[in-house]
Amino acid sequence: MPLTMPNQQLRRDLKEAAALLKWSGVDLMQAAVKLSESGEEDEARELIRIATRFHAVEDLMAVYADEVKTAHITRVSR
Repeated sequence: MPLTMPNQQLRRDLKEAAALLKWSGVDLMQAAVKLSESGEEDEARELIRIATRFHAVEDLMAVYADEVKTAHITRVSR
């Protein structure tokens, strides 16, 4: 069954959010390298922590987009 227009838009938005998180994470990692090279290790570690979290959320957005595509949304308690 084809996706409804709202679900198509939701899937596109989720994929776009995932892509933005991916490239923002890449940019943060590059900034972290520069900070590390300039001796700002604490700041570099913080940026790496944030970039790692971006990557995890990016993966989650991709899973959500796949769930919308298959029309089978599931949630488990954490």
